[in-house]
Amino acid sequence: MGEYSMGDALKHFMRHSRMKGSMQALQIEDVWEQIMGKTIAKYTEKIQIYGGTLYINTNVAPLKQELLYQKDQIRERVNEALGENTVKEVVIR
Repeated sequence: MGEYSMGDALKHFMRHSRMKGSMQALQIEDVWEQIMGKTIAKYTEKIQIYGGTLYINTNVAPLKQELLYQKDQIRERVNEALGENTVKEVVIR
């Protein structure tokens, strides 16, 4: 057995843990305003990740339409923020 730094050990644990999705959802919530901007973050009610799908909830119809047009960019930005290719699909509700 080799020696690992605490950071490497945590990364290894998260990669192989069932908590991975929950932790990524928390990471996205923390950086959502930086990724999408203050206005969009203000009117976005809920963000969740389940099985590689990012669910974004909003009740603002014009914002929902705008987000539908930006699904590919949202996926790319979120994956970049997470540092891995986690999100495969974006669903706007």
